[in-house]
Amino acid sequence: MVSGDPRADSLSGRLDGPGPSGSLGGDARRAALVESLRSRYRSAEERSDADAKRALFKEAVYLGIQPDEFTLEG
Repeated sequence: MVSGDPRADSLSGRLDGPGPSGSLGGDARRAALVESLRSRYRSAEERSDADAKRALFKEAVYLGIQPDEFTLEG
């Protein structure tokens, strides 16, 4: 799709979240996603739940987030 194409503009808005007037921009949305993955990964670790961790890795790939962003203690 070409810049200026309404479909591309619409898709961009969905991926980045609301703009300046909204509550979550791209960086804040990504940080919230990483924190959610990190929290759920810790919980899966505590339960030794390999299936849950596998699902989190798949979700992260879908979201374009590298596993080391939520699996390593920071």
